[in-house]
Amino acid sequence: MSPSATARDFSADEILETGDPACFDVITCGPGPEGELPLTAEMLIHRASGDAFGMTEDAGMGWDPAALAGPQFVMLSTMGGIRGAGGRPIALGHHTGNFELGLALEAAAAVFQQAGAVPYAAYCSDPCDGRTQGTPGMFDSLAYRNDAASVFRRQARSIPTAKGVLGVATCDKGLPALMMALASFRKLPCVLVPGGVTLPPSEGEDTGKIQSVGARFARGELSLGDARRRACQVCASPGGGCHFFGTAASAQVAGEALGLALPHSALAPSGQPIWLDIARRSAKALMALAGRGVSTRRIVTQDAVHNAMVVHAAFGGSTNMILHIPAIAHAAGLNRPTIDDWTRINRTVPRLVDALPNGPVNHPTLRAYLAGGVPEVMLHLRAMGLLRLEALTVSGRALGDVLRWWEGSARRRALRERLRRADGVEPDDVILSPDRARQLGVTSTTCFPRGNLAPEGSVIKSTAIDPRVIDADGVFRKTGRARVFVRETDAVAAVKGTTDRPIEPGDVIVLICRGPLGAGMEETYQLTSALRHLSFGHEVALVTDARFSGVSTGACIGMVGPEALEGGPLGKLRDGDRIRIVVDRNRLEGTVDFVGDGGGDCTPEEGARRLAARQPRGDLAPDPLLPEETRLWAELQRAGGGVWGGCVFDVDAISKLIRAGRKAMGDR
Repeated sequence: MSPSATARDFSADEILETGDPACFDVITCGPGPEGELPLTAEMLIHRASGDAFGMTEDAGMGWDPAALAGPQFVMLSTMGGIRGAGGRPIALGHHTGNFELGLALEAAAAVFQQAGAVPYAAYCSDPCDGRTQGTPGMFDSLAYRNDAASVFRRQARSIPTAKGVLGVATCDKGLPALMMALASFRKLPCVLVPGGVTLPPSEGEDTGKIQSVGARFARGELSLGDARRRACQVCASPGGGCHFFGTAASAQVAGEALGLALPHSALAPSGQPIWLDIARRSAKALMALAGRGVSTRRIVTQDAVHNAMVVHAAFGGSTNMILHIPAIAHAAGLNRPTIDDWTRINRTVPRLVDALPNGPVNHPTLRAYLAGGVPEVMLHLRAMGLLRLEALTVSGRALGDVLRWWEGSARRRALRERLRRADGVEPDDVILSPDRARQLGVTSTTCFPRGNLAPEGSVIKSTAIDPRVIDADGVFRKTGRARVFVRETDAVAAVKGTTDRPIEPGDVIVLICRGPLGAGMEETYQLTSALRHLSFGHEVALVTDARFSGVSTGACIGMVGPEALEGGPLGKLRDGDRIRIVVDRNRLEGTVDFVGDGGGDCTPEEGARRLAARQPRGDLAPDPLLPEETRLWAELQRAGGGVWGGCVFDVDAISKLIRAGRKAMGDR
C-alpha cells in the first residue's frame, strides 16, 4: 500500500445504523460488588468523603473490597498504543519507546498487589521527535514536556491518599517530563523505571542513520529499493528507545545518576526479562522507601544534580539535557545549573563511552548497558574524585555503597561476559578507562561557543565533530559563506539539491526563526542527519537558534542566543556573509563570528560593529503554522528564565511579570 492510500469509504447506513439488533438489549441495573469496604468510624467522621467514595469506585472496577485498606501507590507512564494477544498491535503508539511500557506496569502492579498494596495507573503518552522531524508536529515537541509534567502532577495529586509514585517512561520529552513531575513530589517517595532500548538489527542501519534516507536518495547516494528495504528493517524489537545515545538514552542515564532509578536500570532491553525484573524491583524499592519515610526531597538534591551532569558528560550525552536537567532541578526546588556550570563540568569530565553517534566505533546503546551502564562509568568517575558519593539513591543506599556493591556483583560479571559471548565485544572497549579514552583521541563532550553571533552563548557537541575536519592541534576551524534560511523546509531542499542553489561543500547553513518564539525551538535532525551521512556533509557547518537531536553530530552549533526573533544578531545575516567558527575540542572553547561581507573581511570586533549598524532582515517572523499553545509556552518559558534556564514555567517570575504589566497598563 502506498503512503497516499486511503481507507475504504462507508455508507450513511453503516455509520448511522448498528446492523446488530442485540445491541438494543441494554442492561439497566446490576447486583453490585459483593463484600464490604474496610471503612472505619474514624474515616467516616473525620476524613473527606472522597476517601470513602474512592473505595466505592475501586470496588466497582473489580478490586477485592477486603484488600482496599492497603497502602496506595500511583503508577505514571507515557504508555501508548494498544497491544493485543502476543503483543500484536491493535492500535499503534507514537513510537516504540512507549509501546511496551504496559508490560513493565503490569509487572510492577503485580508486586504491589502481592504485597497488599493498591496500585493505580495513569498515562500521558508522548510524541516522537523522529516521527515529527521536518513537520509542523515538531512545533509541539519541547512545549509538550512542560504540559506533560503538569498532567503527571495532576494525575498523581488526584489520588490524594497515595503513599508514593512510580514512573515509567522512555523517550525524549516524556521521560524528562516525568522526572520533572517526580522531582516535584518532594514529600513523597518516587522511583523511576527507565523504558529501555530497542534492539538493533543483526544487519542494517540504526535509528539515527536511517533518518537521512531521503537526503541520500535525493543526492543519488542510495537507490529507492535500498531505501525501502533498509527503512523497514531498523527496529528489531517493538519497544524501547533508539539505538543511539541521543536524548532518550541521555535522559535514562540522567535519571539513574540522579538516584531516581535503581542501579543499572537505564538502557536495558525493553520487553526482556531483565527489564521486567527492574520494574518489579522498582516497585519493591518504592514500598521500602514509603515504609522508611524516605521522600524524594532526600534523593533529588544538589549533589544528585551534580552527579547527573557529570555522568551526562562522561557518556557524551545529548545537548537537549542542557534544557532538561535544569528543569528537573527547578521542579525539585534546587538551583538550576548555568552555562558556566555546564562548561566547568565538561572541561573536568572526560568522555568515557564509545556509543552511537559519538564514536570512535559507535556501539549501540544496548552494548553500553551490557558493558556495565551507569555504575560502570561511575567506577571510573569515582576513581577520579568527580562524584558526590554521599548522595542517597532509591535503592535506600548512598551512591558510594551502591558502587561498592556493583564492583563485586554477580550481575556485573554475568552481563559483561554476555557482551563478550553474544557480540564478541570487550566491555572495556565500550566503556573506556580515562587512559584508554585519551589514547583513542576521545575528547570531552560539549562546548559552548560565544561570539558576535552568539553573545548569550550557544552549544555544540564538540566530541562528535567529524575527525576529518579537525586540525592536528585538536581545533576545528572553518570560515565559509552564509546560506541563510528562515524555514527548515527550504534548508532541507537545498541540502537535498532540489533547488536552483543547492548547498555546497564549504557553506555555513544559517537557520533562523526556529527558536522558541519562531518554531517552539524545533529539533532540526533532518538537517544534521543529512550532513552526517551525505558524502560531502562533513564540509558543511550549521548555525541555528533551534536545537538538535541528541544523535546530531558534526559542526552544528545550536541554541544560539538571543534567537533571531528576540533581536539576536543571527537575524541580521545575509546570504554570502562570511562566518568563522572556531572550536577547540581540548580546551572546550569556541567562537562563532560574522567576519565579513561584500565590503571585505574584518575582525570579530569590526563584525560586531557592522552588525549593529544593520537592520534586521525583513523576513523575520514566527512560522505561520506555530500553534497557539506553543506561542503561549514560548512567552511563559521566556519569563521563567528562557532557554538557558531550562525553558521552565517559573510561576513566581511569571506572576511578577504579569503584575508589572498590569501596573504599567494602569490595570490594578
